[in-house]
Amino acid sequence: MSELSDLPNIGKTLAEKLKKVGIHNEQELKNTGSANAIQKIATIENSGACINMLYALEGAIQGIRWHRLDDEKKQELKQFYWILNK
Repeated sequence: MSELSDLPNIGKTLAEKLKKVGIHNEQELKNTGSANAIQKIATIENSGACINMLYALEGAIQGIRWHRLDDEKKQELKQFYWILNK
């Protein structure tokens, strides 16, 4: 089971935020999903939750750099993020 910081797009700071919300490893992140993970992170004061963080989480789940997410997935995430922040 991979450490969070071993995943693409997950640096020390994001890994710490994930741990604060109860996500401690790759499997827990995959089980939670990027959308639920960003919602949890957004509850942390001064979390810095943003669309790029959501892309980073999805990329980590898929095992790719977030820049390589396909356009359809990016659009789906963008729509979710917009609704989340209404």
